[in-house]
Amino acid sequence: MNDHKIRIVLADDHAVVREGLKTLIHAQADMVVVGECADGTSAVQTVMDVKPDVAVLDISMPGLNGAMAARQISQSSPQTKVLALTVHEDRSYLRELLDAGAAAYILKRSAADELIRALRMVAAGDLYLDPSLAGKVVASLVGRVTDNNGAARGDLSDRETDVVRLIAQGYSNKEIAAQLNVSIKSVETYKTRSMEKLSLRSRTDFVRYALHQGWLDGL
Repeated sequence: MNDHKIRIVLADDHAVVREGLKTLIHAQADMVVVGECADGTSAVQTVMDVKPDVAVLDISMPGLNGAMAARQISQSSPQTKVLALTVHEDRSYLRELLDAGAAAYILKRSAADELIRALRMVAAGDLYLDPSLAGKVVASLVGRVTDNNGAARGDLSDRETDVVRLIAQGYSNKEIAAQLNVSIKSVETYKTRSMEKLSLRSRTDFVRYALHQGWLDGL
């Protein structure tokens, strides 16, 4: 049995918010808060010190804002996944955080179970976007898809296409394996091959391609 807990750092300049998040996270058997801070500069330092699995960052913090902190964390502690938690629904914030390396973008008004799901998904190496933001993502990113990405779709096998579509829809590798009746290792292989064929290198590139195909339109 794997007793590893998802180690999380919380960064928000409102103490009440941090306490609420900590209570929610500590109620999960597979999660633990290993650090908390009230500004972006402290968030980066704390992540470097404790090397958590996930850093939950508010966008609007004193000192370094969430995007700046996310970029520094992605560079200094690449094994740490960044989850942006914010009140902002503006697509410019979303684009900025994705470009900075964030693996998830969650609205503070979202249900608690959405945050828990997002934490588990990004800790497992997946991407998570708040479902209510799908339309804004389409508006902000589809126009930036390169011609290469659009033309490359025919290079994918049927199974690779299935895997990429399900990843784009927010399913974890484990959930995809169950749906397609294949092993998790096979899902990872299909995903890797797809990324290579499509010449996608970053999370943002992946989201752009998926949206270009219309796979998130109904979310």
